[in-house]
Order: sequence, then C-alpha cells, then structure tokens
Amino acid sequence: MKTRTSIVVLAAGAIVLAGCAQDDPNRRTKTGAAVGAIAGAVLGHQLDGSSGKWVGAAVGALAGGAVGNYMDRQQGDFEQSLASERSANQLEIERLKDDTLKLTVDSEVSFDFNRAEVKPAFSGSLDKLADVLIKYNRTVVHVVGHTDSVGSDSYNQQLSERRAQSVGDYLVSRGVPRDRMRTEGRGEREPRATNATEAGRQLNRRVEIFVKPIVEGQEQRAYEPPRYY
Repeated sequence: MKTRTSIVVLAAGAIVLAGCAQDDPNRRTKTGAAVGAIAGAVLGHQLDGSSGKWVGAAVGALAGGAVGNYMDRQQGDFEQSLASERSANQLEIERLKDDTLKLTVDSEVSFDFNRAEVKPAFSGSLDKLADVLIKYNRTVVHVVGHTDSVGSDSYNQQLSERRAQSVGDYLVSRGVPRDRMRTEGRGEREPRATNATEAGRQLNRRVEIFVKPIVEGQEQRAYEPPRYY
C-alpha cells in the first residue's frame, strides 16, 4: 500500500509540475502550491480515519535534531514580518520550552468590543502571519481565544470560541490548510493578569496562536491542545 501511494503521489506531482509552463510568470508560486498540496495528501494518508491517530511516521515530519533549527528560522521570520506590530505592543512572540512558538494578539486591535469579526485594520497583520505559516508547513496551528471576567461565564466562553474561529477561518482563507488548524475558546479561565483593573482585563482579552512542530515519532503531540504557560 505504501508503495502504491508513493507511485500515485509521484505521478500526480509530475503531472502538476509539468502543467506549470516554463514561461509562466507565476510558475514558482504554482509549483510551491502544488508541492504543498501533494505533501498534504501524503500526510493525510498517515492518519487512521476512524481513530484520528497517526499510523507510522509522517512524511514531512521533522527529525528530532532538526526541530530547534526549523523553529529558530520560523521565529526569525515571524519577528521580521511582524516587527511593526511588536513595536506597537499589538503582538508578542514567545518561544516555549518544547519549541512551540506562542503569538499573543491583543484583542483591542483585532476585534471590536463584544464582537467576533476580525477588524479590517488587523487583516494585514494576519496576512503576514499566514505567509509565514504557509512557508513553514511542518507545524500545527492552535488558535485559542480568551476573555476577561466581565459578563457571564457562558457568554465569555462562546465569545472566546467565536473569536478563535474567526482568526482560524481568516488564516485558512489566506492559504493555511485547514487540516493544520485547531481552534478553541477558554473563556475567562486562564487570565494573564487580575480582572480587578481595566489594565488587567485588557491583558486578559486576547487570542493566542500556538505553532507546534510535527516531530517524527511524536506526530500526535502536535495536535494536542496547548497547555497554558
């Protein structure tokens, strides 16, 4: 079965790449998209459809020794692409101990009060974020919404879920594969600061994006919900 799958994928790749004419000005973009799609198809065959568990090592997973360098380069690209957002304190980038990258987005610049639609003014920042995520495709992206404690617990939970889903949907619309995306809301359960002050509540209203590497032999860990640090 593995041999047959490999032959089918290689044949599909040859056909797609052959279709990108040498004089096509968009050839590089099309070629990259085709290769990404083929790689995604191969990765898909590594999942047991009934259980959702990995079966064997995934093609394209990172060898353990290569994870640090891969995430170093991705972090550098995030920092360069989103430098203006970081200098304006709209976004933070943090490296966690398991090499996960954590990007924290201030909800004040990304959403209107009590709304879940991404502000048009923030779409450019998400475009830049999506470009880096597409470039480094050996990762799973977890979008987690958070709120302050104003309002009922159930309302805050629903708002956090809708905001996470909005960010996830936007990134997918910009080309990040949906099968790499996970979204969830955690309401008011994981505050960064006190909810007794406006400054603290503002810190608690946020969306966090965790970018977890897919490591060979530990693929399922990339899909597990991130822990709060």
